[in-house]
Amino acid sequence: METILVTGTAGFIGSKVSECLINKGYQVVGLDNLNHYYDVRLKEKRLEDLLELANFKFYQIDIEDFTSLESLFQKYQFHGIINEAARAGIRASIENPLAYQKTNVEGNLNLLELGKKYKVGQYVLASTSSVYSGCSQPFQEECKNDTPLSPYAATKMAAELMTYTYHYLYQMNVTVLRYFTVYGPAARPDMSIFRFIKWIMEGNKVQIFGDGKQVRDFTYIDDIAEGTIRALGLKGFHRINLGNNNPSSLSELIYIIEKYTGRKAKMEFLPILPEDMRSTWADISKAKELLDWQPKVTLDEGIKRTVSWMKGNWEWVRGIKV
Repeated sequence: METILVTGTAGFIGSKVSECLINKGYQVVGLDNLNHYYDVRLKEKRLEDLLELANFKFYQIDIEDFTSLESLFQKYQFHGIINEAARAGIRASIENPLAYQKTNVEGNLNLLELGKKYKVGQYVLASTSSVYSGCSQPFQEECKNDTPLSPYAATKMAAELMTYTYHYLYQMNVTVLRYFTVYGPAARPDMSIFRFIKWIMEGNKVQIFGDGKQVRDFTYIDDIAEGTIRALGLKGFHRINLGNNNPSSLSELIYIIEKYTGRKAKMEFLPILPEDMRSTWADISKAKELLDWQPKVTLDEGIKRTVSWMKGNWEWVRGIKV
């Protein structure tokens, strides 16, 4: 049984990746620092579900802590590392860029160095579509993307570059996955879909920065997890988009949410923020070719599942701050 280290295992994407790995027959060692960037009850709920599964071990460790990290590499022989741990959120990165540098750049470097030292066969880095500012659409991995609009995007790009260096110098097998607006049940509460559903269900105003015509390539969590796990088998160095390849506007999104909540949205339009990209759209040709992957869940079906989860957990979800 192969053992995979998943960082950020209590996070939205990390928890689903961990669950899917276990279901596919892997042993997962998960770590997370359980920070309070958003309501920790969501992280605790995801972690509680994972701890019920066989072949899952959890350690509360920060990837910035090299010594504690190394203790795990001494205890386990990892066949692969999936680095989902990150400071996420574009606006928060503007308020606290040093924290983003420490986690997204230095924490990633700690994992690469330990992966090299302990001869881990595969390294997968979770990156973001936010690195694509200034590129023509649909976004292709080869686009020259050196104009990040936020510290978040800049630190994720820096992490990508360091993974290439370790591939080049030490022949590590590295795959960088650029995720496009991931959503689904138990998502981060600072993300638009969680907030929009909660606001609409509460009867509160839905705050939209811009005119609602902004476009995002919304991608369902199960599809993202499947693509992530498939990346474990690749040799060499690759950058690969994981997106829905079917972008929708915020106005379209809200219409679908209204349909499944049975409530009408009260919209409040605010000035667009300079750090926000106007639109995202993934070219997934490489994912199809290298991973035999393409998304299966439509936005309509994904929102239906997400609203159902929110309704089923409403008694405690209603207390989550967005």
